[in-house]
Amino acid sequence: MRDVSNKYITLRSAKAVATLNVSSTTIEAIKTGNVPKADPIGVAKVAGIQAAKNTSILIPYCHQVPLDFVGIDIILDSNVITINSTVKAIWKTGVEMEALVAASTAALTLYDMLKIIDDTMEISSTRLIEKRGGKSGMKQTGKGLSATIFVMSDSISQGTAQDRSGKFLEERLKSFGFEVRGLKVLPDNLEVIVKELLWSTDNDQLDLVVTTGGTGIGPRDVTPEATLKVIQKRLVGVEESMRKYGQDRLPQAMMTRGIVGVRGKTLIINFPGSTSGVDDGINALFPAIIHTFRMLKGEKH
Repeated sequence: MRDVSNKYITLRSAKAVATLNVSSTTIEAIKTGNVPKADPIGVAKVAGIQAAKNTSILIPYCHQVPLDFVGIDIILDSNVITINSTVKAIWKTGVEMEALVAASTAALTLYDMLKIIDDTMEISSTRLIEKRGGKSGMKQTGKGLSATIFVMSDSISQGTAQDRSGKFLEERLKSFGFEVRGLKVLPDNLEVIVKELLWSTDNDQLDLVVTTGGTGIGPRDVTPEATLKVIQKRLVGVEESMRKYGQDRLPQAMMTRGIVGVRGKTLIINFPGSTSGVDDGINALFPAIIHTFRMLKGEKH
């Protein structure tokens, strides 16, 4: 079973279709209510809905997904019955299997109820026709965008400790296509941090500036204060999304004070100092946050 604990919750949807070939007399029997096993359309719809809700029981590697909507639409043609399913959920993983199971189960239910009057039936196909949501639905990449990384740490700048979170952050940014132009270690000094942030935004005019470290409540943690002196627009919603994601996995994450904001056309993000904190922050914000750069260029949503 795939681990989806690092994913964030988004609206997921999927549509599937199944096709049942029948005789024209079978279509007529359904329309006139002359099927011995009662109303096959109504029963098939209920069966499809129930099947979607029990997909994880039927398919071993499927996750249990709290479904918000299951819809079954059945269309009768001259000698074909088309079953369309739509499934929605606000969750960490997609619902394409739920849509496929719903459509196929509705088709099987129709087959079962109609086999008494039609032994020529055939389920000719069951296929996914659409899926949306999650990171796979986000086409944003960092290709063509520049970034730099600042590691805030007295001990690392003095050579008494080694940097891990900065290098990890560099790897993650590169995986999204960013061109990382620098990785620099700074002491926990407000004036130094402000100076470096201003140089990266105003002189280097980088697209993205990320920091790691100095976001806690220790006496030397001043990264948020430095960032507030630099940014022109604060993105509070982004900050809270990152904190919420982290707190769902580690209660102490509620104490991080990382700031996210914009100066000119540069996005600045404060990540925690630990590698796990950086990982959570990246998972919480990327790739959705890349949409910011389109907005900074004046493009539409």
